[in-house]
Amino acid sequence: MNRQRTWSLLAVLGLTGALVGSPIVVAQPTDDPTAQVRWGACPEGVEDPAAGPAQLQCATVAVPLNYNEPEGVRIEIMISRLASKNADKRRGVLLLNPGGPGGSGLDQPKFLAAHGLPAEVLDSYDVIGMDTRGVGHSAPVSCGFTDDQAYFGNIPPYAVNDAAVTERAGVAEGVAEQCAANDHEGRLRHISTANMARDLDRIRAALGEDKANFLGYSYGTALGAAYASMFPQQADRIVLDSNIGDTHLDHDGMRLYGLGMEQTFPDFAQWAADRHDTYGLGRTSEEVRHTYFTLAERLDANPVDGMDGSLFRFGTFFTLYRPALYASAAESWKSLLETGHPGPAGGRPPGTGAPSPNDNGWSVFLAVTCNDVEWPEDIGTYRRAVAEDRERHPLYGAAAANVMPCAYWKLGPSEPPVRIDNTGPADVLIVQNQRDPVTPLRGGELLDEKFGQRSRLVTVDGSGHGVYLLGDNPCATDVVTGYLVDGTMPGHDITCHAG
Repeated sequence: MNRQRTWSLLAVLGLTGALVGSPIVVAQPTDDPTAQVRWGACPEGVEDPAAGPAQLQCATVAVPLNYNEPEGVRIEIMISRLASKNADKRRGVLLLNPGGPGGSGLDQPKFLAAHGLPAEVLDSYDVIGMDTRGVGHSAPVSCGFTDDQAYFGNIPPYAVNDAAVTERAGVAEGVAEQCAANDHEGRLRHISTANMARDLDRIRAALGEDKANFLGYSYGTALGAAYASMFPQQADRIVLDSNIGDTHLDHDGMRLYGLGMEQTFPDFAQWAADRHDTYGLGRTSEEVRHTYFTLAERLDANPVDGMDGSLFRFGTFFTLYRPALYASAAESWKSLLETGHPGPAGGRPPGTGAPSPNDNGWSVFLAVTCNDVEWPEDIGTYRRAVAEDRERHPLYGAAAANVMPCAYWKLGPSEPPVRIDNTGPADVLIVQNQRDPVTPLRGGELLDEKFGQRSRLVTVDGSGHGVYLLGDNPCATDVVTGYLVDGTMPGHDITCHAG
């Protein structure tokens, strides 16, 4: 797959999984939400047959499309299970969400197990993945995006000037109209964090559990925070990793991406400076930063091989998700400097008008983001924000603050955003890297402040998007594992140092 397509797809879907196959209903739950589901084989593509025998089972749970009409239209939510093999130690279910919103999570139990989910956690829980409503195998939705529309996923392109904001506003308005026109079955308007949290509780009941435990990454922290707030008596042990700061993403939340890149880019810059003899990007982190601006501005003026300055900035932003991506980015920068071309990574290939593989993920992202909360409708708000963040966060602020289709959304919101409930039990463990491009430290701090005595914040001296099992900090791994297995909540906020 072209690396630019990969960047775009992963930015939409979050941390794991791509959409594969076609919906296959393998269980038929009754209308009673407390009935046990019937497990069967998962759809083709959820697991790789070459990796050995299937480890996951799948089922569906029926939920109302519109919770204001509980006896009305139902949709099927597909869930997966990596079952505990130790009946004596099993204490319940651990519901997962990989992020997005729009990311498929059916393969997430196996993904986390492969990334070292400790045996004591696997013994303690049936680990439950899912495609949330609208995603993949769960009543999927589509705005009808083509391959020339979805290149920036959930982030608008960098606005080099005021005129670029105005130009993007026209595109954003067209996207909002396109989504409304493609909502043929009336599903898109009912995709929201609140409804997904209600679905989680239906799944809990269908599994025959009095309480549910939850581990969510990125957008999954918004969903977990909403579940803990809407169903405090049904929520048990909640772990929120890499936090957006609330139960919803709004314009101010998007603007934090600019802050996140400023805080995380120095890690890449120092890595590249330490390897100047290999890549030639600068002998100091300051010189590498200068190289970034030089390349971005050169590509603003003269795009090459389908790569313009906006795509270059987006690719660099995504590079900061994982230190493992640094080398490929440095190779592309080196090629741009030496030959004027981006090298094997390439740029944006010409659009063909074919359906985009990102269509479902981006459609869900927009539906959730735009349905959850009212967005500013005045284009002047975005012009001012872009101008401010271009100065305050010059690496990427003029992208994160740019206008979104939510400014022109036709379908929602149908209810206020979920309000954080700080009066429930102390059951929310918040885990956060100090340097994260998409969910910066401030998001974890904000969520901890809103939950008050219900939460503890574990701050990790680390870089990238994702801590538990996705990073390499033993302290953080031990704290999260101890909480999930033994219920050991830190007595106070803690910092896990590097190494």
